[in-house]
Amino acid sequence: MIPAPAVGPRVVLVGPMGAGKTTVGRLVAEQLGVAFADTDVLVEEAAGRTVSDLFVEEGEAHFRRLERATVEAALAEHRGVLSLGGGAVLDPATQADLAPHLVVFLRVGLTDAVKRVGLGTGRPLLLGNVRARVKQLLDERAPVYEGVARVVVDTDDRTPAEVAAEVLTAVTGGER
Repeated sequence: MIPAPAVGPRVVLVGPMGAGKTTVGRLVAEQLGVAFADTDVLVEEAAGRTVSDLFVEEGEAHFRRLERATVEAALAEHRGVLSLGGGAVLDPATQADLAPHLVVFLRVGLTDAVKRVGLGTGRPLLLGNVRARVKQLLDERAPVYEGVARVVVDTDDRTPAEVAAEVLTAVTGGER
């Protein structure tokens, strides 16, 4: 068991799109009896627009500024399970902010990621060839995810419940 930080989330889930951060995060939160939050949803609520609309209308740089502020606040205030958007960990300040937290990288391979995201509808970074773009994002970001994570959980060929059970073991050491 890895001790929870004195403040902030019990566990932070990171990984690329299609890793199952939202699905697994909800299951883990339910098992722990705590709230679940997804920073992409928090950004959308604060901005009054979808992530896709923010990318198209304001550009990625604007979205990343909103995301950074949202992640910073959630790491300080949220006490449950927190899922970060796939690109949030690219910000060096976010990487530093994650250091005291239990961060779990939900690792997904290319084949499973592509199956899960489908044609990428509503995912602004997947415009064009979805498979090639997912591969590029996985290759670029995997070292960053591994660098911020204390625990890595593979998700390929596993159900969300199986992945959640492994995350729960990391959080609780098997005790709840």
